[in-house]
Amino acid sequence: MRFTSPLRTFGLLAILATLEGAAHPEEAGFEFIDTSFENASPLWYEFGPDGAILVNLVYDHERTSPNRAAGHFHFRIHARPGASLTLEFRNLENVYNGRRATIAEELKAAVVSTDGKAWRPVPLERLPGDRVRLSVTMPGPELYVARVEPYRISDLDRWLASIAASPLVEVENIGKTAEGRGLEIVRVGRPDAPYRVFLRARAHPWESGGNWVVQGLVARLLAGDDEAKTYLDRYCVYVLPMANKDGVARGRTRFNVRGKDLNRDWGGPADPVLAPENHALESWLEAMIRRGTPPHLALELHNDGNGQLHVSRPPIEGLDRHLARMKTLEALLRQHTWFTEGSTTAEFRNAGTLGEGWLLRYGVDAAVHELNCNWIAGLDDHPSAAHWERYGGQLARAFDAYFEAVRP
Repeated sequence: MRFTSPLRTFGLLAILATLEGAAHPEEAGFEFIDTSFENASPLWYEFGPDGAILVNLVYDHERTSPNRAAGHFHFRIHARPGASLTLEFRNLENVYNGRRATIAEELKAAVVSTDGKAWRPVPLERLPGDRVRLSVTMPGPELYVARVEPYRISDLDRWLASIAASPLVEVENIGKTAEGRGLEIVRVGRPDAPYRVFLRARAHPWESGGNWVVQGLVARLLAGDDEAKTYLDRYCVYVLPMANKDGVARGRTRFNVRGKDLNRDWGGPADPVLAPENHALESWLEAMIRRGTPPHLALELHNDGNGQLHVSRPPIEGLDRHLARMKTLEALLRQHTWFTEGSTTAEFRNAGTLGEGWLLRYGVDAAVHELNCNWIAGLDDHPSAAHWERYGGQLARAFDAYFEAVRP
């Protein structure tokens, strides 16, 4: 058996790279990609003949379905300071509702950080064959790379601890995830307020924007000024801030650990074994209905590359009234927030989503609200935690105006 020393191997790689006209990443100063920290994405990598680091994302799959998803990335590069590196993302061909598609079309920007706390946007370049390229120069020995500004379970725990002492806040545990993590509903305001609004975030693990929006909304309601007191005289807010905690912990993209999309199957009762997260929320909602205190408005918060308000149109009695209310909501979002993207077309159906399911089964005015992960047109800027928190703060005024206008 013949062995090759590491030095000899490195020398051969350098010779090959020279012959091919590109430096090998290790010769350029690359050390390794680290995924050993919270919310890091599963991936594997290798080196391309052009000197690029080929980052292969790992799919998560939907149970008894061809659907698969890979879009979350969050990792840490170790390399020599000043090293210029090219990363190429692969395994981007997702299957959505049985149809092949590529997430490469939506990957237009990412964020980077030297400490995992302060992030800045960087552009991504689309390549032929469902590939996307990122070029970076190492500002130090480590660089975090993520699709959107991360929000982890530890961030949620710190936030819950920071608001728990407020007399305006109640945190209720409504159940557990498939892996036994607690699910919290946060109420802000009086339970006997005239109106109630519900928001759910993070049904899909990669979509962290909803968490920042929720934080901004709650911060505005707890500000203690006269305007905030006026809001809480009119309505209270219920929030499920992280629906898919297991997926967030594992760095997954779309499904829970038992292969279920938590923003599907709301047209019928939730399966307590396969989707305990949805079963817990459904039980909470039905208890609220029995007490005569259901939400008057519900928003399901997500991220995508478009940022629209998805208003579904199931064949139900009173649909025209629902659509009129959602038209009012859209107009008020445009008036009081930086939202400009608008709502979906007149024929739109979003079957199985919380937005359609809660309307269809319970008569709750509900919609799915996407947040554009690439660009905020209303601010002419890249998304950030600060911008999404600002949006949450603006929602407080929009909700107040909605209930003043609609009075459901």
